[in-house]
Amino acid sequence: AQLVESGGGLVQPGGSLRLSCAASGFPLDLYAVSWFRQAPGKEREGVSCIGNIDYGTYYSDSVKGRFIISKDNGKRTVYLQMNSVEPGDTAVYYCSVPPYWGQGTQVTVSS
Repeated sequence: AQLVESGGGLVQPGGSLRLSCAASGFPLDLYAVSWFRQAPGKEREGVSCIGNIDYGTYYSDSVKGRFIISKDNGKRTVYLQMNSVEPGDTAVYYCSVPPYWGQGTQVTVSS
C-alpha cells in the first residue's frame, strides 16, 4: 500500500493550491483519509478528514471555510483544495490512511 502526495509549491498569500493524495495497493473507497501538516519547529497537526461511508468531512478551525477536501474513488485520489492561503499555512502536508503515510508535499505561502 502506498500514498503519494503532489501539488505543493510556492503560492502567494490569498492564492489557491490543490493538493492530491493518490493511493495504490488498497481500495480507497473503504477508508477515511486525513490530511495533516507540519510546520518547521511545530508538531504535526490534523487539517482535514473525509469519511468513507457518508463522505462526512472535518476541518480544523484554522482552515475551516478556506480548505475543501474531496475524494474521487475511481481515481483513488483525495484532494485538498486550499483557498485564501495564509503564511501560517506554510508546512509539509501529508495524507494518511492509518497506518500508512505519504512522503509529504511542501507548501510555502509567501509573497
